[in-house]
Amino acid sequence: MNSNITTLDKIRAGKNCSIVSTSLSSEIKARFAEMGMVDGTSIFVKKKAPLGDPIEIKLRDYTLCVRASEAGH
Repeated sequence: MNSNITTLDKIRAGKNCSIVSTSLSSEIKARFAEMGMVDGTSIFVKKKAPLGDPIEIKLRDYTLCVRASEAGH
């Protein structure tokens, strides 16, 4: 396994990453795909709430907040 692969909830604010794969339920995966979060998408982690939830990310020229529990997949 590649040591550079991690989950979105573990990426520090101010860092870029790309989606390699997801392990979400089909309902959540479809919702994320509708928002443009598919394999190969570049993401910039803008900031995290003080307790780590939610996480504010930038992708495809817009900003989105995701739950840390979903970002962990």
